[in-house]
Amino acid sequence: MHDAGVTPDTSASRTVAPSWLKALGPGLITGAADDDPSGIATYSQAGAQFGYGMLWTLFFTYPLMAGVQIVSAHIGRVTGHGLATNIRRFYPSWLLHGIVLLLLIANTVNIGADLAAMGEAVQLVAGGPAHVYAIGFGLLSIVLQVFIPYRRYVRVLKWLTLALLAYVATAFVVHVPWSRLVTAALPSSLSWQPAYITTMVAVFGTTISPYLFFWQASQEVEELRAKPHAQPLKDDPAHAAVSFRRIRTDTYIGMGFSNLVAFFIMLTSAATLNAHGVTGIATSSQAAEALRPIAGDFAFLLFSMGIIGTGLLSIPVLAGSAAYAMAGAFKWESSLEDKPAMAPRFYGIIVLSTLIGVALGFTALDPIKALYWSAVLNGVISVPIMAVMMLMVSRPDIMGQLVARRRLKALGWLATAVMAAAVLAMLVTPAA
Repeated sequence: MHDAGVTPDTSASRTVAPSWLKALGPGLITGAADDDPSGIATYSQAGAQFGYGMLWTLFFTYPLMAGVQIVSAHIGRVTGHGLATNIRRFYPSWLLHGIVLLLLIANTVNIGADLAAMGEAVQLVAGGPAHVYAIGFGLLSIVLQVFIPYRRYVRVLKWLTLALLAYVATAFVVHVPWSRLVTAALPSSLSWQPAYITTMVAVFGTTISPYLFFWQASQEVEELRAKPHAQPLKDDPAHAAVSFRRIRTDTYIGMGFSNLVAFFIMLTSAATLNAHGVTGIATSSQAAEALRPIAGDFAFLLFSMGIIGTGLLSIPVLAGSAAYAMAGAFKWESSLEDKPAMAPRFYGIIVLSTLIGVALGFTALDPIKALYWSAVLNGVISVPIMAVMMLMVSRPDIMGQLVARRRLKALGWLATAVMAAAVLAMLVTPAA
């Protein structure tokens, strides 16, 4: 018997704990997937509309985001089941079905908007029909998820996280007033204007998103299944300390990477678009296009290629988290390690949600408005999901002797309260 997160080793001379690099996995991929093309659009809009006035949100949300993701990872690793399965086993069916339905709708709209943004990014760089590119990216994503086993596929996702470095590089090829950045990024420009509050909730909803909870919990379960002798920590608590240490390392680095990239996206938009009076950005590709005459072709190219790379990473996470949620809700077989014939309904959701996302690009639905409000919807539905997660991680009948410690519970409940307060502020603020 061995730790689910560590390759078994009989040599006494070797350490039991994994190195920080080997520890990176579900947390890193989850964090990187948070900066998808729709997230890029939200961060770009925040920077273009409010300048440096929303940079503080990314420092503020980092520990909260990490705490909630650690909670979701603990639930998956300790119980050996994803979030939807645990909700089905211990909570009313109406709660489960409502959460899964909203998640499926939000994720599918998100997929459609991401595919459209990727197609438009290729069109900006190379010309040609954006719709055809979007179809190609959708089909590529389906093939990778359906036909590549998890242990090989996860390596692909890890390498795709490097695409996000394009946004860090972009910030260093444009003019940024670094000397006054610290004071400009302080939360001194808080506003009760409806546009500010709604954008803040959209940023929170993009940063702390329900699909990330479902994905990371399920990836911890996948990691368990990938190790022949591994057991859920509830049944093997002797390995909890090493596993929890790996989860903390993985998640804090993954979420830090996510927020660092989001910071540079918002910073670049503030230093270029807002500084030149461009305040209306609706899509990530529009941000790239607006960047070109201000910052030059190289910054435009970096920004555009980043959209494509992050989309290739985020679409599998969006489709996969929806499939895991549906499978857990209805007791289906669900593993990316399984062949399609072994889990047809699980893979069917992946294929269907991706194809519907492709189809949304050919309808009269305004993907930009749908995308923005899906980010707001994510913020709204995060609150009950986070509350249920915090209740679960505190229950001995679910977690055994590995219930969350006081500090983690305090951080998780603080994140839930902050998200609830942001949503309430949006609801009570008069419309513009």
